[in-house]
Amino acid sequence: MYETTTLREKLKLFAVILVPILITQIGIYLMNFFDTVMSGRASAADLAGVAIGSSLWVPVLTAINGILLAITPIIAHITGAKANHLVPKKIQQSIYLSIALGIIVMILGGIVLDPILRLMDLESEVQHIAKYYLITLGIGIIPLFIYSSLRNFIDALGQTRISMMTILISLPINLFFNYIFIFGKLGIPALGGIGAGIATALTYWVVCLISLSIVHKLQPFREYKIFSNWTKPQFKSWLEQLKIGAPIGFAMFFETSIFSAVTILMSVYTTYTIAAHQAAMNFASLLYMIPLSVGMALTIPIGFEIGANRYKEARTYAYIGISGSIFIAILNGSVLYFLREPVATLYNTNPVVIELTTQFIIFAIFYQLADAFGAPIQGALRGYKDVNITLIIALVSYWLIGLPSGWLLANYTSLEAFGYWVGITVGLSTGAIALLWRLFVLQNRYKKKETATQ
Repeated sequence: MYETTTLREKLKLFAVILVPILITQIGIYLMNFFDTVMSGRASAADLAGVAIGSSLWVPVLTAINGILLAITPIIAHITGAKANHLVPKKIQQSIYLSIALGIIVMILGGIVLDPILRLMDLESEVQHIAKYYLITLGIGIIPLFIYSSLRNFIDALGQTRISMMTILISLPINLFFNYIFIFGKLGIPALGGIGAGIATALTYWVVCLISLSIVHKLQPFREYKIFSNWTKPQFKSWLEQLKIGAPIGFAMFFETSIFSAVTILMSVYTTYTIAAHQAAMNFASLLYMIPLSVGMALTIPIGFEIGANRYKEARTYAYIGISGSIFIAILNGSVLYFLREPVATLYNTNPVVIELTTQFIIFAIFYQLADAFGAPIQGALRGYKDVNITLIIALVSYWLIGLPSGWLLANYTSLEAFGYWVGITVGLSTGAIALLWRLFVLQNRYKKKETATQ
């Protein structure tokens, strides 16, 4: 990261940060995308099983990643204030925290997995695939969380291209693992959707080992000597990260878990409907990587500028992100509309599933418009370390407005399953408006602080 003075310099720096993050996020999500698509080529039951498993795993993953994401604004503020000697301890403790969180997730998963799947009243084959997809994927949870901590450190220094290269290397490895485990190659039996879990877990180990090597050997990370003078776990440091990360994680959990809740509520419909719903959601979520990446990119320069007490520069970056989000919303909607039928055929060859998927994608156009606007604003707020209000907004808009309205529309109107998508759109729109209001309030506060110091 470095200081910029003109708008052109800011746009250039923001692009340099954003593009690798975008490619990285798309690469990470493509692992889930390939799991779903390739499993769908095995059978509709494998598609539904992996989709159900993913819908349960993704909220947990995003919640933990949200907690670990706190290290990005922490390191950005530290480097902005030129206190680089504090960095190694922060990263070491973040690694400890990631391991502890991984253990907690595995223990809780072992306790609640069967009861949750039984609640969903799935067909026995779909339930079996979903269960063992998650169990095999769990082998890679701890290395994945360690990788997330290291990646957030790498990104906080503005070296987002390194994260991009790591994922670009691992993506074909994931495809190869999927191919041999799902379809049964090289002497390995065909495991269908369960094989996708094994493939993803092995890929998580690969990205973790690559990131450990990068931080240890390459500049500018090597000069921080992250793995030298190793300290013991310090709960005080964990609490510092959790103070910022927990609200981020829970806010992200509230947003993503609403889709899991909808999937559970939709389990009363046919396997074809569930498969189509998840296929449409899977592709729409892939497009969501664009505004999500804008938000992640905004956190870095805004945190850097706030750490250096350059509040006006931070505001400029926020405006760049909001302007970009409007363009992204229009772009994503157009992509979904014009490619709805080709996209549907990617996931399954069954004509019923294809037709239902196409219909769900139409509804996805509207919900992603709100999502594309809200995600960059969340990233800007994280740069200010303003996370508690975001948590409240997420809880109210998604769970107290979006989900209940979706349930009413699904059960008391002719929309049926599509009613849940309308409810999600209502919740996300409410959240986006509230987040924009919060950003303006916060910027005005810093503007007054800036005026008082002049």
